[in-house]
Amino acid sequence: MGTSKNEMIGWGLIGCGVIAPSHAEAIQKIEGVKLVACCDLIADLAEARAKEYGDSDTAVYSDLEKMLADPNLDAVSICTPSGMHADEGILAAQAGKHILCEKPLDVTLKRIDALIAAAEDNRVKLAGVFQSRTYESTHKVREAIRTGKLGKLVLGDSYQKYFRSHEYYASGEWRATWELDGGGALMNQGVHGIDLLLHLMGDVRRLNGRCRTLVRNIGVEDTAVASLEFVNGALGVIEGTTSVTPGMAARMEISGDNGTIVMTSNKITVWDVPGEEIDTEAPTDKGAASDPTAGLDATGHVRHISDLADAIRNNREPEIPGREARRAVEVIKAIYLSSRRGGATVELPLSYEDDGPGIDFQASCGQWDW
Repeated sequence: MGTSKNEMIGWGLIGCGVIAPSHAEAIQKIEGVKLVACCDLIADLAEARAKEYGDSDTAVYSDLEKMLADPNLDAVSICTPSGMHADEGILAAQAGKHILCEKPLDVTLKRIDALIAAAEDNRVKLAGVFQSRTYESTHKVREAIRTGKLGKLVLGDSYQKYFRSHEYYASGEWRATWELDGGGALMNQGVHGIDLLLHLMGDVRRLNGRCRTLVRNIGVEDTAVASLEFVNGALGVIEGTTSVTPGMAARMEISGDNGTIVMTSNKITVWDVPGEEIDTEAPTDKGAASDPTAGLDATGHVRHISDLADAIRNNREPEIPGREARRAVEVIKAIYLSSRRGGATVELPLSYEDDGPGIDFQASCGQWDW
């Protein structure tokens, strides 16, 4: 194995749970990339993924350090619970392996920065996974903003009003924990919309946030809202929940003084720009609004893995490098901090001292609907 332009890139899975098949299926579809190793603490699960998506040469491990010593391995996908990402990524970087990390990069900014530093120090590529950035619709909207078609940006809003059942939260001990999930409706689900909002609108200067646990008997937020002021002067709103029925399709609204664009489930549903007409789409489904397995096809992951493979071969930055993937986590942590302070204004960037876990939002609620 190797990383020259004509050599096969050997890819491995760190963690073989729910999201791993999306990575493995993507690897199967990409010329010049091969699944060479699967690692999971549950050896039978790693064996099953290797059998389904690899071949007779795909190695199976339950010890991460042994997998990282595999000479056939060039890059890894980190598919474990969020609070494990940095530790595993740092080990991978120290072993000289390139890294594609599921969202979020980790659950604290300090841990994320340690991962970024390890990748830089060991001269390996680090890329984050945010599928919404890869869609053609996103490219069209970003280009419209870049070229001034919307005029001066006025509002940028992200709405992710989802439903997640008790069974979902009970499906893994790591779910809805500060240590391994990093939070609730914002850090696990809302992070996608928040990343896309930042990708389109730019950085946030300050915000006010409120987080609550209104329905589920969990120790993290199931509902959150925030008002934003962007560096460019525009204002915005974030709404996120996992406790509404039946769950609504994710929506992004970008408005300027010359036009408005709305995206629903990554489709352009409104394009109201004077002098321009494009084909808009009616959303055909709600995506992951009420079904956490919806949208777990390999389409976005094919683009992410193809991009990182090309970045490795051509020694360039991936499209979503570590520092870019960090941005959404910082905004989420700022919302948590504001909520801890009773909705007080929080200025960005944050310091590590402000980068603690969120409070136990359920303490002030007490209404459960199982």
